[in-house]
Amino acid sequence: MAEPQIDEIARYGRWLKRSVGTTFRIGVGNTAGELLWADGNDAAPLARALATCIALPHDGSEGMRRQEADGATAYTCPVKLPAGAGDGWLLALPDRETPPTGIELNDLAETMGDVATTLADGSRLNAEMDVLATELAERYEELHLFYDIDRHLAKKDLGTEVLQDLLRTCAEQLNADVACFVRPAENITVSATNLSKPIHNLDLVLVEMRGDLFRFVSSSRSSVVINGMDDSRRAYIFTDMPYKVLACPVFQGLDMPAMLTLLNHADKPDFSNSDRRLGEVMAHQISNVMHMGEMFAQMRRFTEQMAAALIEAVEAKDPYTRGHSERVHLFSLRLGQALRLRNEELENLHWGSLLHDVGKIGIPDAVLCKPGRLTADEFTFIKVHPERSYEILRHVDRLKGAIDGARHHQEKFDGSGYPHGLRGNDIPLLARIIAVADTYDSITSSRAYRAGSTHEAAVKEMQRVRGTQLDPELLDIFLGLCEDDPALLAKLGIRRETGDL
Repeated sequence: MAEPQIDEIARYGRWLKRSVGTTFRIGVGNTAGELLWADGNDAAPLARALATCIALPHDGSEGMRRQEADGATAYTCPVKLPAGAGDGWLLALPDRETPPTGIELNDLAETMGDVATTLADGSRLNAEMDVLATELAERYEELHLFYDIDRHLAKKDLGTEVLQDLLRTCAEQLNADVACFVRPAENITVSATNLSKPIHNLDLVLVEMRGDLFRFVSSSRSSVVINGMDDSRRAYIFTDMPYKVLACPVFQGLDMPAMLTLLNHADKPDFSNSDRRLGEVMAHQISNVMHMGEMFAQMRRFTEQMAAALIEAVEAKDPYTRGHSERVHLFSLRLGQALRLRNEELENLHWGSLLHDVGKIGIPDAVLCKPGRLTADEFTFIKVHPERSYEILRHVDRLKGAIDGARHHQEKFDGSGYPHGLRGNDIPLLARIIAVADTYDSITSSRAYRAGSTHEAAVKEMQRVRGTQLDPELLDIFLGLCEDDPALLAKLGIRRETGDL
């Protein structure tokens, strides 16, 4: 028995001894016949009394009782030993030849009862503390899981990558070999592993989840736990798969389009009620991710439709510019990707390049569509369009990160551009990217007053304004992209002087 348990048992024995004085010798033993504590040097009589106590039948009653042990009288009382040591006995042997008086026996019975009650209370409190400690451990796991979920949901991109991170967190927190999300109607399976040992047929296992297991959970609309290999449900759910299973439905309103499944090898501990609760928490959060993802998709579709309407309005004023915004957008994103811009910057470049000319809505048709050279006043009208783009886009929160790209794409690297005459790196990076793409498409596209130039002519002209109009570093990267992807130029109908590269 552990030393702390012995010390605590001895403390209660000493308490009983002090209470009864020299009238009795005191001992404490367990139901296995071990004398755990005894006062005095000669413990043999107490050990014999304990052996007799164990041998005699007990009716389960509490309190002190009298019994004979090898011709000697002993008094015993059943107790709950401390610190989870199990059941035991308090023992008292008269320590003098004259029998104890009635008063002394009453005091002994009362003291034994007090000690037994205190030990029982302590045992109950220890059991409650164990339960509380288990509950706290489970709540800690839940809080830790909530923290990780919140950390993942704080990301702006709620796509497959975030879902996979959530599944990885789930597998780690619940010590599961596999955490898998399935949405059969859309043929979606996303999984993460935390393998205790290999699963060689993992692809087959993931496919199997989308079959009868999903249908069973969908029909029951509740979580399913299958631990035992002899579980009767294995005959028609997860047939021939020797894994422990926890499957939780993922709801969207009243529908159940998806399911979260956790798998463990058969030699790992069973999935518990706590695991089931945590799995359901994760399934609920995945449902939130799906809902938010759908909301973002709806917002994005709305933004794209509004952007398309604005672009259509601009290009309706001048048929010769049709497709210009999309081509500038395509070239800009290729350049942004080559620069390894962050996702947020690419998103801003996406909208800024698409909508860079939206301010032309406010330019009179007579100026915008004029086939000949513009007068100074007419060119002044043209120079207004970047500021008009800013005035239109600044009211849309979703597009605020794209504003600088649209507003400053007509600035020149040497500071001679408009609307603000910014110079060099003071020009926002996105605007410098759009400027390169815009210049290339303006040269290679046809207008009312001229045909589009060849790629080689555009390269020559852009090299001429290198460092004055265009950022030289970005220009080099862009021209390198064009050389590396001649199929893109052919797809866009850009003419070549010497044929395909």
